[in-house]
Amino acid sequence: MPFFSVRYPGQALDYTETEATAVVSHRFVSLCEQLGIQNDVQFIPARVENQSEGYFILNTLHIIRCIDEARCEEVTFWEPRHGEPERVGEYRNVAGLRIDPTKVGGAHIFRPWGWTVVLIVSERVKLAMEEEGLTGARFIEV
Repeated sequence: MPFFSVRYPGQALDYTETEATAVVSHRFVSLCEQLGIQNDVQFIPARVENQSEGYFILNTLHIIRCIDEARCEEVTFWEPRHGEPERVGEYRNVAGLRIDPTKVGGAHIFRPWGWTVVLIVSERVKLAMEEEGLTGARFIEV
């Protein structure tokens, strides 16, 4: 079972981004079940330092090619000059992310293709998280 140490002591959050993934509480898992979106995500049990409550690594099962490059503030791509030939043509940076909602369909939780450092949730999920008082998430309209 993966183990996460606590870098900043304080109140445990329901949603936490790490360098590599998102870690969520049992409350987050329950909310996904209540919303009927548990099949869009995978929850991998994890331990968090000094926490007796169960936590999970959040693995989104949908990656959608939906970035609207023309509406983003800035989009840059990996080029041969960057010295990573396997990444040439991929997004290097996306500032002011905007997506094309017509490409999302009915997805409620996903990561955008090519820029998987962000997690996107539907307005329905956002409102439910706020209503339940889940902590740790920061929402920006895309």
